[in-house]
Amino acid sequence: MRLTRQRLNRTLLLRQHLLERVAMSPEEMVRHLVGLQAQENLPPYLSLAARLTELDPYDVSRLLEQRQLVRLLTMRGTIHLLAPEDAAVLRPWVAPRIEQEIRVSQSVGDTREIERSAAEAALRDVLAEGPLPQKEIGLRLAERFPYPPTQLGQLARSIAPLAQLPPRGCWKKPGGVVYDYVDRWTGVPMAEPDVPDLVRRYLRAFGPATAADVTAWSAVTRLGPVVKGMDDLVQHEDEDGRVLYDVDGAPIADEDAPAPVRLLGTYDNVWLSHAARDRVTDPEARKSWMGTNGGIGNTLFADGWLAGIWRIVDDRVEMDRLHRDLTKAEKSELDEEIARVEAMLAR
Repeated sequence: MRLTRQRLNRTLLLRQHLLERVAMSPEEMVRHLVGLQAQENLPPYLSLAARLTELDPYDVSRLLEQRQLVRLLTMRGTIHLLAPEDAAVLRPWVAPRIEQEIRVSQSVGDTREIERSAAEAALRDVLAEGPLPQKEIGLRLAERFPYPPTQLGQLARSIAPLAQLPPRGCWKKPGGVVYDYVDRWTGVPMAEPDVPDLVRRYLRAFGPATAADVTAWSAVTRLGPVVKGMDDLVQHEDEDGRVLYDVDGAPIADEDAPAPVRLLGTYDNVWLSHAARDRVTDPEARKSWMGTNGGIGNTLFADGWLAGIWRIVDDRVEMDRLHRDLTKAEKSELDEEIARVEAMLAR
């Protein structure tokens, strides 16, 4: 089947549950999406609020505190909110990407020169009695290695699967970064990833797609042979004739399916998970969002496409800029979305 860009847009939004909210639990949605980008605390809550019919943000906090969700450095070398079982397989899968980050990271600095087995053994000793703040980890490692504690703390979070523990990431709870080994924290042992299964799960939430798209989402390379070797996948084409792989029986949306206004965070996997980054935006809109060091604000989507930037000021939604004029119906939808977000912010 040849799929237009518009139809790919609607299909992505359908699979992301952004065409219509659904009655799922936060944990179920996090599993379906194979994690939520969570470098900042608020975006995962916005991502869930945009997709679920009901969201009590304190439910997400409880899931973190009960170790049913966990924050961990995984895809694209960024923090994601994950189910424990996904954390256990995703971290080993993305380890080569994190190794690349260590080699170039200014935050890690010259600590990358420490012999790896020595650094890992020292970290195990430091964390032997339980979780510690990142600052304390760095200070204790500095007793063993002649490097700045801040750099040693950054090295630790990169070379080992360290989860960020509550209250980090909990709703309106202040808290610094405290780390523990993710498998010790969750009780779920680390495991070898079933890569074809991860590809299928990606496609269910983000497909149809290419191997390059899976790489854009995960930062794991050399996936072409894996995808081509999966004989259970079906094939489509985009407007340029490129082959798009998909899970057999996965839904394809109609081009004219209504796409209501949605307010998402600065980063959301819906538009960070395809190589061209064009499923829900165009180059000009994306350029408007990009600052020197990343995104400059939260994102507004209208009719399925990036349409503006917004901010939170004193727990109120404040529009920063629109990329086009909204229709009367879209303005009404935006008012409803603002009310939903502000009600959550007021909790």
